[in-house]
Amino acid sequence: MGKVLIVGGGAAGMAAAIAAAGCGHQVHIYEKNEKLGKKLYITGKGRCNVTNDCDVEGLLGHVVTNSRFLYSSFYGFTSQDMKELLERNGCPLKTERGGRVFPVSDKSSDVIAALSRQMRNLGVNVHLFSEVKGLTVEDQVCRGLVLAKGDEKVSGDSVIIATGGMSYGSTGSTGDGYMFAGQAGHKVTQLLPALVPFNVKENTVKELQGLSLRNVEAAVFDGKKELFREFGELLFTHFGVSGPVILSASSFVSKVLKKKTLTLSIDLKPALDREQLDARIRRDFQEETNKQFKNALGRLYPSKLIPVIIEKSGIPQEKKINEITRGERQQLVEATKNFTLTLTGLRDFKEAVITQGGVAVKEVQPGTMESKLVKNLYFAGEVLDLDAVTGGYNLQIAWSTGWAAGSHIPV
Repeated sequence: MGKVLIVGGGAAGMAAAIAAAGCGHQVHIYEKNEKLGKKLYITGKGRCNVTNDCDVEGLLGHVVTNSRFLYSSFYGFTSQDMKELLERNGCPLKTERGGRVFPVSDKSSDVIAALSRQMRNLGVNVHLFSEVKGLTVEDQVCRGLVLAKGDEKVSGDSVIIATGGMSYGSTGSTGDGYMFAGQAGHKVTQLLPALVPFNVKENTVKELQGLSLRNVEAAVFDGKKELFREFGELLFTHFGVSGPVILSASSFVSKVLKKKTLTLSIDLKPALDREQLDARIRRDFQEETNKQFKNALGRLYPSKLIPVIIEKSGIPQEKKINEITRGERQQLVEATKNFTLTLTGLRDFKEAVITQGGVAVKEVQPGTMESKLVKNLYFAGEVLDLDAVTGGYNLQIAWSTGWAAGSHIPV
């Protein structure tokens, strides 16, 4: 049995530790924070969306970058396996809308407690406040780690890098793993914040700050080319737009947005086509025929949105409803079905849920997570160039790749 050194005690690191210790290895986790799973504590607004209750094809279908690379690890350790692991260790789970899986308690601390319990039972050695500053690599073989404190060298038979990405730097995800990968000769792809809000050019968003819209359809365009389209919930902020549908969009358009501005088109009434919406507006107007335009929109839009819709429609707000022409009504339909904003950029890593980019997967064995360049060196989790949309999929990437690394270390 070998001595396995794991750098990082987050989701991927803990999964790797449990898998490796379960195979009989002596396992040591080196975590620079004061506790394990620091980023897990804040995921899902502190509730921890641990996985998604779908089959493997469903998981793969929600991965944005390098989904094919995950085929072996997803089949090797499924979302059902993860649920079973947590429930067996005293963390009952529940499934909510969209297959999202949470602890019954809604406390992320219960997830970490369950994993810690399993690691204790398997004899995993946890070293807190233990920052790693480098790897020991000789003749393309990883021999161990160098700790920041006193340049202490720790020898081991295998090393797993599970340091996370660049998002939420306050939790310790400061990009160390990319540096270690570089030391070992690995290519690191372009790093971008992902699952992150957008900055918007128009000042009108400030008037809409705090307004949340459910069941809208958001589409992002580069000129006439559609880059993304999805239904969901959207939130206006003082700087631009956020909310689940926007966070998902960020993962698909980030690389293009780095080079140029894009157009966000919001369909405020996706359940109605243009003719149906026009009929609905006509019905509302018939009942408000003597009112001014600005006072006749309360049934169609939230009050905060009305002044902005009026401006986008180009209809004078004091105009009487019975004076509004068919052409003007069409302008209102268009403003509703195609509410456009100019996306100027992404918010930074401090606000990103995950990192897009990382260790190039073509240099890593998909079945085992071992480096193709350096023997006995493995990668797991967000440090790899893998990412998915919201809904528990990114954590499943961490669990599955961590498990693949930990369970494939030679006995």
